[in-house]
Amino acid sequence: MLTRRGILRGTAGAGLALAGGARFAAAQGSQQASQRERNKAAVLGFKEAQKLGKSVKEVEAEFMTSNYRRHRGGMFHLAANAQGQGFPGAGDFLRGAFPDRVDKPVEIIAEGDMVGFLFKITGTHKGNLFGIPATGKTIDVYEIGIFRLIDGKIAEAWFMADEVALLRQIGATLPARKDGKRIVPPVTGEGEDANAVVKRLEGGPLATVEDRNKLLVVRSKGSAPPKDARTADFRQRRAGFQNLREFGERRGAPTQTVTEAMPERSDPIDGLLAEGDKVWMRFKLAAVHSKPLYSLPPTGRRVEAPEIGIAQIVDGKWKDAWYFGDELGLLLQLGYADEVLKP
Repeated sequence: MLTRRGILRGTAGAGLALAGGARFAAAQGSQQASQRERNKAAVLGFKEAQKLGKSVKEVEAEFMTSNYRRHRGGMFHLAANAQGQGFPGAGDFLRGAFPDRVDKPVEIIAEGDMVGFLFKITGTHKGNLFGIPATGKTIDVYEIGIFRLIDGKIAEAWFMADEVALLRQIGATLPARKDGKRIVPPVTGEGEDANAVVKRLEGGPLATVEDRNKLLVVRSKGSAPPKDARTADFRQRRAGFQNLREFGERRGAPTQTVTEAMPERSDPIDGLLAEGDKVWMRFKLAAVHSKPLYSLPPTGRRVEAPEIGIAQIVDGKWKDAWYFGDELGLLLQLGYADEVLKP
């Protein structure tokens, strides 16, 4: 039988349980925030150490785990094209090619054991760069890194730089190889179907704003993208293949976008990071080039190019978006790298 005293005891017990749960949630949130900040500091420290003139070995000993793995270098295609050609080395962290190199932070985000870091490489081309002799020209290009950390040390990293912008800024194309070939990245077929990711996220608790923001962003790549998902003042600050877009504008074909040229494209998802109102989504453009692309004739080739989208979500709607894709890899697969890069 319920009595007033029993009700009061039950109420007090529930209050204690709720208070205990709130304290646990607060402590857990504080711990997660602490991990995020520690991991961000490690990545920023890794970048700062490069400016101090330390060697790759010294930097890796200080900031990386003993079994650190770099899945992809920033200048991935330039390095691949130069492999085995006997070109002079570019030096640790490309300081042989850009002795005054400085990496300027643009944005950093962390979730769990992962960190995303967007920065700009600036410097003067004073030495050989993967077979390209010094030009004396300056560069200012984006690079992005995705890191996984263990106990405050970097265990894995993946980088992608704007190699097309770099080559255009120094007025160069890929150097000729002895075999006369270009090294073309493979089509891997990797990545998780966007609809599968949507279903998985919908099946979760969606307890945090970050969880809900991730779902909103991934839905944009699914078969049923939401309508009216953008704020009235939504702005796309950068196209994924920005250099190609500018090429198309110069050629008088600005509407022949990647999506128009590859209408059956799919964008499998490689990973998500969310913190506050920001979501980073790593995915791949996977498609067949069946129509003209910024005046470049269709090739019928199957292509795949990694891309990263950075979204700001405000009150459940997209406020702005910024994209960054592997343009040089895409152009190599299409066979149009020299056409786009020529002066």
